[in-house]
Amino acid sequence: MKVARPTQSIQPLDKKGFIPLYFQIQSLLMDRIHSGELTEGDLLASEEELARSYQVSRMTARQALHGLKARGYAQSQKGRGTFVTRPKLEKNVLHLRGCTEDMKQRGMLPSSKLIEQVVVPAMDDLAETLKITPGTNVMKLRRLRLADGIPMALERSYIPLAPFPQLDKINFAKESLYYVLREQYGVHVAWADETIEALPATSEESELLTIPKRASVLSISRVIITTEQTPIEVACSRYRGDRYRALIRVPTTTIE
Repeated sequence: MKVARPTQSIQPLDKKGFIPLYFQIQSLLMDRIHSGELTEGDLLASEEELARSYQVSRMTARQALHGLKARGYAQSQKGRGTFVTRPKLEKNVLHLRGCTEDMKQRGMLPSSKLIEQVVVPAMDDLAETLKITPGTNVMKLRRLRLADGIPMALERSYIPLAPFPQLDKINFAKESLYYVLREQYGVHVAWADETIEALPATSEESELLTIPKRASVLSISRVIITTEQTPIEVACSRYRGDRYRALIRVPTTTIE
């Protein structure tokens, strides 16, 4: 662990300008993070050290560190100090977009590790949700989704095979499910019914996502509905709680 000493890269503050001193300190620390001088896991200077180095009050230094934490660039650990972290990725739950496209939009390299791809009979509850006869064949697909080689999410999907012949023959370790459904089968998605929960990770999820046992995961269960009002997928995605947060944008027309 590298300790970030406050005497490194000290730049004078503009104490006569209009920009608050805490924000100037916060910006200077963020510049050091973006430049790579400070990296994830590095110990940041304490409030007292920042106050002494920049000749400001401890309250001002505290506000600077609080700003970093609020933006996801730092995290305090009781008795140890404040450490550099990566900002969490925002999962816009009102935007229907697959994991592959989502990662590409963020400038990250998506990849998948196929855990399971099998044909199974639909149990009663699943069949009811998909509006198919119990026992009808569905494809069960479980994948570990990675971005830049880092495990980000664990996904489980069930898709009925009758509308999509030969879908189970496609290698979804390399292909995007939603791209294939759209381009090869002409599927047009209208909406998704989603349930969002914060849950403790199972032992398997902890191992695959490389997170501590029972760490929090962002769980999103969804049913995908086409423009023909047909449910075509029942899925559950478990996102790393230390990498993701849910973003919901509420239209002003719904606010009274």
